[in-house]
Formats: sequence, structure tokens, C-alpha cells
Amino acid sequence: MEVQQFYYDNKIVKKFLYATMLWGAVGMLVGLLLAFMFIFPNLTDGIPWLSFGRLRPLHTNAVIFAFVGNAIFAGVYYSLQRLLKARMYSDFLSNLNFWGWQLIIVAAAISLPLGFTTSKEYAELEWPIDIAIAVIWVAFGVNMIGTILKRRQRHLYVAVWFYLATFVTVAVLHIFNSLELPVNALKSYSVYAGVQDALVQWWYGHNAVAFFLTTPFLGLMYYFVPKAANRPVYSYRLSIVHFWSLIFIYIWAGPHHLLYSALPGWAQNLGVVFSIMLIAPSWGGMINGLLTLRGAWDKVRTDPVLKFMVVAITGYGMATFEGPMLSLKNINAIAHFSDWVIAHVHVGALAWNGFMTFGMIYYLIPKMFKTKLYSLPLANFHFWIGTLGIILYALPMYVAGFTQASMWKQFNPDGSLVYGNFLETVAQIMPMYWMRAIGGTFFLIGVLVGIYNAIMTIRQGSKVQDELAEAPALTRIRKGRLAGETFHTWLERRPVQLTILATIAILIGGVIQIVPTIMVKSNIPTISSVKPYTPLELEGRDIYIREGCVSCHSQMIRPFRSETERYGEYSKAGEYVYDHPFLWGSKRTGPDLLRVGGKYSDNWHLNHMYDPQSTSFGSIMPSYKWLLRSELDKSQTEAKMEAMVKLGVPYTDEDIASAQQQMDDQGLKIEQNLYTDPDFKKTYDEDKRAAGVKGEDFIEMKDREIVALIAYLQRLGTDIKIKDNSETELTAQNK
Repeated sequence: MEVQQFYYDNKIVKKFLYATMLWGAVGMLVGLLLAFMFIFPNLTDGIPWLSFGRLRPLHTNAVIFAFVGNAIFAGVYYSLQRLLKARMYSDFLSNLNFWGWQLIIVAAAISLPLGFTTSKEYAELEWPIDIAIAVIWVAFGVNMIGTILKRRQRHLYVAVWFYLATFVTVAVLHIFNSLELPVNALKSYSVYAGVQDALVQWWYGHNAVAFFLTTPFLGLMYYFVPKAANRPVYSYRLSIVHFWSLIFIYIWAGPHHLLYSALPGWAQNLGVVFSIMLIAPSWGGMINGLLTLRGAWDKVRTDPVLKFMVVAITGYGMATFEGPMLSLKNINAIAHFSDWVIAHVHVGALAWNGFMTFGMIYYLIPKMFKTKLYSLPLANFHFWIGTLGIILYALPMYVAGFTQASMWKQFNPDGSLVYGNFLETVAQIMPMYWMRAIGGTFFLIGVLVGIYNAIMTIRQGSKVQDELAEAPALTRIRKGRLAGETFHTWLERRPVQLTILATIAILIGGVIQIVPTIMVKSNIPTISSVKPYTPLELEGRDIYIREGCVSCHSQMIRPFRSETERYGEYSKAGEYVYDHPFLWGSKRTGPDLLRVGGKYSDNWHLNHMYDPQSTSFGSIMPSYKWLLRSELDKSQTEAKMEAMVKLGVPYTDEDIASAQQQMDDQGLKIEQNLYTDPDFKKTYDEDKRAAGVKGEDFIEMKDREIVALIAYLQRLGTDIKIKDNSETELTAQNK
């Protein structure tokens, strides 16, 4: 039998490890800044690109796609070569993957603080960056599949199954969720509207967690835990059941993010059923990982690598038990929109992804640089302070969530809300926000200590060299099943068939849920009184998106008495037919805004944006002073309306031709309303003097961004006349 020599590409692994540590520190530092902004809302007062609404998507993207993404690539490039006994298919594609991914991260780090965002959760990046992501992801997939095809190991190990499913599913999710119509180089609108957009987004959003934060890390678990423990995987059969049941069931669970919303009930119920079913495969994987360590617990007590991995797997088990529980309607009714969900997400992110990544780093760095870990005590310190940080972060957020849920739903004997003022709930949970910030600080200290330990290990080691290996060439074997060979054993040596079956498994759920909602328009009843936004309101909506208001405010009133008493009539699917993208939100740091139109005066909104605490004592909303002084860019309004027409919004040619005049007229009315405040003229003149400009150089109030935002806010919820609902509202007509 011919034995071939070849070299593993260790340099690409080293690059991704460096990037993982760099972006991990950056992403978590931004997250800690955001945690302190809940306590000190004006911490970055007056700096638009450091406002909470713009930094929040930067944090999530940096942690998910920069920190975790680079960790995935590092682990896959290291383990795949060794599992397949082959160098990566193409050094060029490996380096294209690395440098392309870093450029995407830099583009995100620049564009998001500047306000270029689609507002869609975990998919905020604008269309040129979305295209770049697709190209680089395909390059990664081609490189992986090419390596599989030239492998010297006949059977594909379980980790490789998870890598393949990750590649295929993330590609499908990203492409379909990112379908958008560009207006210009940095602005686009989702091709889906309202309920349809919400379903596609959370089909993507939930499965981005499943197939970017979970399946690749399960592959890494199946490789690194046995390697670090020097033990075989506990159960091969369990790994088969784990893989196929997980990828089939997970894809159905997205609608559990939209329970009690305007989404059709059948889709919600499917999401609940499959979410509950997820407990079985998720815990099967956790058990398989933990029981792999049987007989190695003495080593766990002394080896920081295994300590990190044990807590990571335990965190995975906790999060994947809690997730299905949160999808039960009676629990979701309490937890959704509250800080309970924040606790749940961070148990998964900090424990599962964070600790698994650092366990992998502590395993790889000494091996890559042919040395011992610089400091075992520092590694143990990192582990314990990180664990304490997770506890101090999560537990207060659970308490905050329970507190919010309880206060939001309490009634007096006369039927009125006990806590009618939303800010009463905010005041009660401020101590929990302090505890979260302390926990986040502890976790970040651990991260920085871990990075220091890794750097010192690298400095005392030798330069990374491509590693010499040898293995017998893979001989041809007939395609049919061998005597005594099971179907799955046969499938493990047929990567094309395995990939096709995995693709079918993940497509079934998506097709059954999404196609009826997208293609059958009668599933979304229309409302005759709902009209498209005026040009000024459309511009105001884009400002609302740019400033990240959806991060803190929902626009979805659920059919609970506690919500209808507080916010108004519950939401109807037909109210959102012109919303590209939808803005239902996922967290209520502030109150729901769906029915805010006409609730307050134009002056109230202006003062609220200038100094939120002046109108809402105890508010933790930051100020948006720049909106009062920035001129509204009206140069793209007609192009935006034309894009909306292509998406089905019924603007006429006359509407588009008169857009500028319509904006002037509506803006002038709001400006006149502002002058009804006796203090406004004085403020206006002071602002004019402060700007240091004269006469015609001064921006008229009607042409400022704040006026467009006020126009949008005053429109929200006003299309529905509640007293006439019984006569006119819901029809089965298609638009």
C-alpha cells in the first residue's frame, strides 16, 4: 500500500486564532460599554456613531461573526485536515477565506456605527456586504468540499457531517433572508414585507443560532473533547441520531420567536411543536459529549482545556433545555420582550461558544507553537473568573426578566394596571443592570487574561511550520454497500450523497413554513384603511431604522389584556403590509410604539429626543440631539419610493413626482405645531445662534431630521380606527 507524505497547513489556523482573540476582545468590550450605557444612558452623549442603537448591532455582529466565526474557521481548518488526512484543497481559497472575512468584519465595524443597517436581527449588514459574505462563504465551502474529495480517510467522522450541514444551511439562510432591493450603494429594502419578513427573518435568526453558533461547535466538540481527554466518543449510534434529528428539527423552530404575534397561528404552532422536540437531540449531543469524559474526570480537575469544555457543554445543555421551554406559549407570554431572553441568549453565547472557543485555543496554541502553556494558574484564573462572570451576568437578568413580566401584568381590583407607567418597571431592575455590568467586566477580564496567556505562550514557542504527515492513498472501492455494511456506514464514505440528504433535511421545514406565507397572499388579510407612508414618513422610518430604535422598542402588541390596556388595540397582520423591513422588535427596554401616533404632541417628541429625562423621569434612553440639527437628506426620496413600488407598495407616478412638495407641506405643519410651545421659539433662536450661521444658511426646522422622525412616529397605529373595526377592517382581498 502506497504511503504518501504531505503537509498540514498550520499557518491558516494560526491566522484565524489570532483573529479570534482580537475580535473577541473588541466585541466583548463593545458589549460591556453597552451594559454600562443602561446605567449611564448619556455616557456617549452627542456622538451619533457611539449611540446605543448603532453600537448594539456592532456588538452582536462582532461577537457572532467575528469572534465565533473566526473560531469556527480555526477549528475547522485544523480538525478537517487531520480527520481527512489531507492538506486543504487550496491555499489560495484558505487565504481568500481569511482575508475576505476580516475585510467583511472591518466593513461591518465601519458601516454599522455610521448607521448603514437593514435592522434585521443578526443580518443588519447592507447588501454589498451581504454579497461579500456569500462569496467568501462559498469559497470556504468549496475549499472544504474539495478537501473531502481528495481525502485519504475513507469514512467521514461525525464532526465533518456537522461542518457540511453548517456550510449548506448557512448559505441557504443567508441568501434567502438577505434578498433585498438596493436603492443606492448603502441602502436597500427587504423584498419581504411585514408578517412575511418577520417569518423569514426569524427562520434565519433562530437558525443562525442553530447552524452558526451550534452545529459547527458540535463538530468541534466531537473533535476536540475526545482529543483533549484522550478518550473515544461515548456513542457512535447516538452521534448519528443526534446529527440527523438535530438538523431536521431545528429548521422548523423559528416561529417560536413570534408567538402571539400577527403571524398566522398554524405557523406559530408548528414552531412550538418542533421546538419542544428539539430537547431530545440537543440533550443527546450534550450527553454524548459529557459521557465521552467518563474515566477522565481526574484529568478534568487539572486540565483547563477540559474545564472550559465541560462548562461549555453544560451551558449548551442548559440553553437547549431553556429554549424549548421558552417556546411554550404560556411561558413565552411572560418571557418574551423581557430580560429573561437576554439571560438565556448569554448563557449560550458566553458558556457554550465563549468557553468552547477558549478551551480550543488553550488546546491549539501549545500544539501549534510546540511548547507548553505559559501559565496554568492564569488559565485557571481565566476559567474561574469567567465562570463567575457568566453567573453574575445571567442570574440578575433572569431576576430582571421575572420582575418585568410580573409588573407588566399586574392589575388593581378596579381593573387598571398597577404599574401603568412603563418606567416604574425600569426603576425596579436598575440594580440588576449594575450586576450584569459587573459580571460582564469579570468575563472580559478573563478574556484579556486568556489572550495574554496565549500571547506569552506564543512568544516562548517556535515559529509555526506546516506539519509533515503521512497516510496511505485512498484506493477506489465500489459504490455499492459492502457485505454487512449499514446504510449510514456506506453514507459516511459518500460525501455527495450525505450532503444532498442533509440539504433535503434542512429544506423541508423551511419550505413548508415559508412558501405558504410568501406565496399565498390570502394568508395575510389586508386592511382597507392602511395606506403607504407619506414621503416624509418614509424618510422618518429610515431614520428610526438608522438609529437602531427597534433594539429597544417593539411594534407588536400581543392579544393580552395587560398589553391592550397599556398600549392599545392588539396588532393585525394587515397593518404591516407596507413595512419593508418589519420592525416588530425583540426586546422592550422602552414601551411598545405601535399605537404611539397622536398620543403625544409634536413638541413632546422633540423634547423627548433632545433630552429623554426631561419628558420621562427615570428614562434610560440616550439623547439624540443631532437629529435636531442635522438636515434631512431628501435627494433619495423618489428613488426610495420607486423601489417600494417595485416591492408592491401602491405609490402612483403623481405621488413620486410630488414627493418634495409633500415633504415640505407635511414638514411645515409639524414646524408650526412646534411653535405652539411658548418655549420653542426661544430654543429655536438659541440653536440658530449656537450654529453660528446666518439667515439663508440656517436649516429650517421643517427640513431637519427630527421632523421626519416625528412624522413617522405620529403616523404609527393611526391607520386603524378601533371603533370601526367591526365594520371595515379585515378583508380577504389581495393587494
